Amino acid sequence: MKIALVSPYDFAHPGGVVNHILALDKQFTSLGHEVRVIAPASEAGVSPQIAGRFIQIGRPRSVPISGSIARITLSLRLKGEIKQVLAREKFDVIHLHEPFAPMLCTATLRFSDTVTVGTFHASGRPSIYYLTIFPLFYYLLRRRNRKLHGHIAVSNTAYGYSRKHCPGEYEIIPNGIDLEHFNPDLKPVEKFKDGKINILFVGRMERRKGLHYLLRAYAALKKEMPDIRLIVVGPGKVLRRSYEKYVSKHRIPDVEFEGKVSYEALPRYYKTADIYCSPATGQESFGIVLLEAMAAGTAVLASGIEGYRGVVTDGHDGLLVPPKNVKALKAALEKLARDENLRLELVRNGLETAERYDWKKVAVKVLDFYNRRIQCVRSRRKLEPASAETPVAAGDRY
Repeated sequence: MKIALVSPYDFAHPGGVVNHILALDKQFTSLGHEVRVIAPASEAGVSPQIAGRFIQIGRPRSVPISGSIARITLSLRLKGEIKQVLAREKFDVIHLHEPFAPMLCTATLRFSDTVTVGTFHASGRPSIYYLTIFPLFYYLLRRRNRKLHGHIAVSNTAYGYSRKHCPGEYEIIPNGIDLEHFNPDLKPVEKFKDGKINILFVGRMERRKGLHYLLRAYAALKKEMPDIRLIVVGPGKVLRRSYEKYVSKHRIPDVEFEGKVSYEALPRYYKTADIYCSPATGQESFGIVLLEAMAAGTAVLASGIEGYRGVVTDGHDGLLVPPKNVKALKAALEKLARDENLRLELVRNGLETAERYDWKKVAVKVLDFYNRRIQCVRSRRKLEPASAETPVAAGDRY
């Protein structure tokens, strides 16, 4: 099968959707499928994994969306490149990730002449592109939505958000975890193995990730438990300076800002940690960082937001606390820091949870979805295979 995986986001910068696509690409190619990754890119240094199979269309710009920064292409001149690529490659399936994120995915959907499916990753407030050109965009969204032959949501949270704007029959296929990359047999980061209990935060420096609540909870606990340390991993400059200033002003010891860490090095940070903490305040459709920590054998503590409750069972494979509640966060951190047996129990159960999300299993579900959509489209419209002359009609749906 020849598959196009299309990302609206800058493929030179790591992120949830980019990592998701790279994982699908790895699994699909290992199973003998022919894959092309199509995305904008700000620089040539995309993952070597897709060297020779990456098709760059568009240059990304930074756009604020739902409390985050999305690096997407806003060019209105993509038509020629997209039509040329589609005509040359003759895909069996085009898989759009965030199919209505401008402009690459929406334009590809418009010109697609084969079976086209979309995965919806997001949750939270309507994105800025819904609001700035609403209701014109909403009209076009509903019209283009009819061209999708299949809808995938990564979680119930993402489904509940997406169906409001893009009605249709959805199948929930979650994010996966690479259990060969994230595993409990890795070596920890040596400089942090000095007997202190390590608490780890991994995430972009954005307000919704909740690091400021963790800093306050950690500062209070540090006064009672001197032998703890907070390790902060993640990209970002402006808020990082603000957080570092807060730490300095309040003289909070043993807070280590490691900055951006490569995907290759990240599992060792999870392995180094005794406790992984994600105090996000909302707008998380899926807790991939929680699964990464579980797979590495780290006890998990997180906010009890909707997207995280779909991954963590409170008291079984992690602890959940109310978001934005410093007192509850501090109490849970103390409980885990003082109770090694509890941490070990959460780790054991967490490893079993992570196993269910193995990318090898998830990718097979996605391929099965493709095949069912292809067969459904062919049987409904009596289409020839996507590589033949007969295209999928613009309004075809399952």
